[in-house]
Amino acid sequence: MNRKLRMGMVGGGRGAFIGGVHRIAASMDGLIELTCGAFSSEPGKSKASGADLMLPPEKCYGDYEEMILTEKNLPEGERMDFVSIVTPNHMHYGPAKLAMESGFDVICDKPITFTMDEALDLEKTVAATGRVFALTHNYTGYPMVKQAKKMIADGKLGKIRKLVVEYPQGWLTDKEEDNNYKQAIWRTDPERSGIAGGMGDIGTHAENLAEYITGLQIEELCADINIMVPGRLLDDDGNVLLHLNNGAKGILYASQISAGEENNLRIRIYGELGGMEWAQQEPNSLIVKWHGKPMEIYRTAVGNLYPVTKAHYRIPAGHPEGYLEAFANIYRNFALAVIAKKEGKSPDPIYDFPTVKDGVRGMQFIQSVIASGKSQQKWVKF
Repeated sequence: MNRKLRMGMVGGGRGAFIGGVHRIAASMDGLIELTCGAFSSEPGKSKASGADLMLPPEKCYGDYEEMILTEKNLPEGERMDFVSIVTPNHMHYGPAKLAMESGFDVICDKPITFTMDEALDLEKTVAATGRVFALTHNYTGYPMVKQAKKMIADGKLGKIRKLVVEYPQGWLTDKEEDNNYKQAIWRTDPERSGIAGGMGDIGTHAENLAEYITGLQIEELCADINIMVPGRLLDDDGNVLLHLNNGAKGILYASQISAGEENNLRIRIYGELGGMEWAQQEPNSLIVKWHGKPMEIYRTAVGNLYPVTKAHYRIPAGHPEGYLEAFANIYRNFALAVIAKKEGKSPDPIYDFPTVKDGVRGMQFIQSVIASGKSQQKWVKF
């Protein structure tokens, strides 16, 4: 292709945090440009948000249906190529399904949908339409996460025995949903977030990262799910025991009331030959601890790293890369898959990204965790 991919955005208008992150990530590699959007469920706010982004008035739509159906009928040289969905959870399914059925590829924020039935239906829609679908589990985009995944796949740690993944935040220590804080209001609202709060918001990131790096799947879990702030409607803290499909055991902890924590996603994996550790707040380092020999520290852009690792960093060693760059890797890899499809080629598997199947796994995790949290039996099949 000799042009950028044209992106239409659903959500991400005035006052939205994640919309700006998506737009920065999408633009970072020069493959994508924002050309239209339905930025809010309020038509006036949507059009005002589009004007803020200097889009032509005719490209600022009142709702996602108007955007998708109008763009569908434009000439190929004018219409958008794909839809980016950056809304609260309850607004993922409708635009994703309509977009794919209208001939557009989709990249969507996580969790994939509001309910399990919606997720399964989207999986069928992806298969039926053949569209490219990406889910922005952005932590899989870090170079050292790619390095860790390949080392485990190559058997460097031997058989995996133990997994510990934790995601503590402290931003909901107080009842921020009562303080007109937009990000807290929808995340703690069952009508917009779904059956889970913290476990849906950040627990799914921990689950996805664990399965992505290890290549294993959770088979069974036992959850203790809590609402620690009085009057809150959805979970803000939880602890989960995991059984993985190779016999390994694991622990997953996700909390938004861990006072003093920022965004401290961290994973430790132990095999027969050694263990490894990666933390999102220090993402350029992968610590590997060997059984019977000295510890090693792998650093982004330093030394003889795997090709898949090298494909996901942009700048020389010692220049920190972080959240936005990892997010951009998801967008770039998605864009490369869309371009390859348009050109009748197969995408290079080195440029991977989370798919609809990861989204279904995330919804199964949410459903199983909440079921276990409410059950006296506790152990629930994933």
